[in-house]
Amino acid sequence: MTVKDLKPARVWQIFDEITQVPRPSGRLAKIQAWLVDFAKKNNLEYKVDEVGNVAMFRPAAPGFENAKGVVLQGHMDMVAEKAASSNHDFDNDPIETIVEGEWVRANNTTLGADDGMGLAIALAAITDPDIKCGPMEALATVDEETGLTGASNIKADMLRGDYLLNLDSEDDGVITVGCAGGLVSIFKFDYKEEDAPKDLIYFQINFAKFHGGHSGTDINKGFASATKLITRLLCTMGVDYRLAKIDSGNLHNAIAFTAEAIIGIKPEDKEKFAVAFNTFKAEVENEYHVTEKCFEMECKSVDAPAKVVDDCTAKRVITAVFAAPHGVASMSMEIEGLVETSTNLASIKMRDGQFVVEAFSRSAVESRKMELVEQIEAVMRLAGANETLREGSYQGWEPRMDSALLHLAVASWEKLYGVKPVVEAIHAGLECGLFLQAAPHMEMISYGPTLQDVHSPAERCHIPAVQKGWDFTVELLKEIAAGK
Repeated sequence: MTVKDLKPARVWQIFDEITQVPRPSGRLAKIQAWLVDFAKKNNLEYKVDEVGNVAMFRPAAPGFENAKGVVLQGHMDMVAEKAASSNHDFDNDPIETIVEGEWVRANNTTLGADDGMGLAIALAAITDPDIKCGPMEALATVDEETGLTGASNIKADMLRGDYLLNLDSEDDGVITVGCAGGLVSIFKFDYKEEDAPKDLIYFQINFAKFHGGHSGTDINKGFASATKLITRLLCTMGVDYRLAKIDSGNLHNAIAFTAEAIIGIKPEDKEKFAVAFNTFKAEVENEYHVTEKCFEMECKSVDAPAKVVDDCTAKRVITAVFAAPHGVASMSMEIEGLVETSTNLASIKMRDGQFVVEAFSRSAVESRKMELVEQIEAVMRLAGANETLREGSYQGWEPRMDSALLHLAVASWEKLYGVKPVVEAIHAGLECGLFLQAAPHMEMISYGPTLQDVHSPAERCHIPAVQKGWDFTVELLKEIAAGK
């Protein structure tokens, strides 16, 4: 069985087409062209704005000219993560989907159901002749995963509706009405290269197969950060070293699940280092025995590299990343179980003579978000960062519990499934708050089928939840059109 054999057929067929089009964040020309071609093939009015958002418009069905207009919205980009063993080229290769019981996953890469499935539902709805309602729009935004660029630059002419259905949530039976704001912090440290000392022996340290996950919705689930672990090892092993390489994490919105370092130590410290490494591995196994069941930590001898990093800079950067905050900073005082403020110490890279460190801070309270950002900046300044950048800052989305759209949505779900949906706010970034800046009159909700392990190669989509999400969308559009 392939995804094209699944139901609802139109949704899965469109999703399959989307998976054939490369669309990593920041490199979206191919999916933008596909969306425009989709609009033309279906005789839909369309518009592409200056940042690359694509909107398609369907006029009201006869007799529904006075019904409220609805925007169905998803983002066109996907997080491009793959397993270490994968040779997948996200710029050119289609995603290889696999049907496995009640789930669809990809072959050692992210699936891209975040938010390819939401986009598929929107496109299936706008092209379904059996849905009779007021004006409908399908809006596909750019680079949601790397700073909500499309939503940040949206203009009112791209939001022709009274209600907006954001199709970018990940739990069946849950309607989201609020989210955290976020900000990416980037720190750069200049370093000097030196000839690698000949009197040292060199080792390559590899951390792999940690769980990873979404830096917002998974930040309180106890998953390890490979970035924090490798700096912890280097800072606490009690053996002096020279650093030749460190490479940990990839994306600011993904918890790091791999890390690598090459270090040189004195030959007389070899046994002490081996004991320290094995002790640390046992500590990690003990600390994360519930959440990290498949991780690998290896150390092997390697030939001496040509160069190492100057010792002062290397030690300052490693120590700063080890010391900087990571994880949950505070829980909400208003909504039980909701993370209020957190940060993800995402990555350390070596690029063009610089260490580059990235962190992603989130909070439902703008002042708490900025407090955490400035705290991390203070640590990095003390460590001697040459450059500090802030990117992609966005405010959160404040819940409106009195929304008419929300009441319709709750009633529609209960009508279909006999239970009330969960209504919640989330500790992740959604575009709704930014849309309100351009169209403050709009009422919004967010929902979607169950996705697990998004932003990681283990990402998967629950097949029965897609059918439920589609049926709910159709029912909600019907109720909106009826003016209830």
